Amino acid sequence: MKKDEHNEVELIIETGAEPEKSGPVASAGDAAVERENVVEKEKNARPESESSAALKRIKESASEDDNAPVGSLSLKQIVGGDYLFALVRHHILLILFIVFFLVFYVGVRYQCEQDVIEIDQLEKDLVDAKYKALSSSSNLTELCRQSNVLKALHEYQDSLLQLSDQPPYIIEVPEE
Repeated sequence: MKKDEHNEVELIIETGAEPEKSGPVASAGDAAVERENVVEKEKNARPESESSAALKRIKESASEDDNAPVGSLSLKQIVGGDYLFALVRHHILLILFIVFFLVFYVGVRYQCEQDVIEIDQLEKDLVDAKYKALSSSSNLTELCRQSNVLKALHEYQDSLLQLSDQPPYIIEVPEE
């Protein structure tokens, strides 16, 4: 009985005509009266042109030849970019979040590599400075030896500096 009522209501919506009062529906008097009231309210609520236009749109969009499920993807949709656009549109915040962190990661890594290069260069400069200091220290030690000082005094005859013939004196100062 429910199925007949459902089919009858569909028939009313499609054709816009009132149902015939025959068969099992005619015996249910109250249900038939209610259905008639509903059909009259629907007719009064919308003009005939709107209902016929809506029926045409429904018939055009729904056909029995439609075998493709609603959620399936076709090659045309994938190649045309519909699927990618829908994916990007739904996940735009996640994509922006990932792009931000990728840019941040690349920037930090670049800065870190620049710091490592600078540290290596400064370490090389430090080693070079240590070798120069060691070399200068050894040259200075060699020039300060007594034999080299005497040789330098003999080469420059105009110097008033002479070697002492007397040994050094130790002066003792008493502590008070």
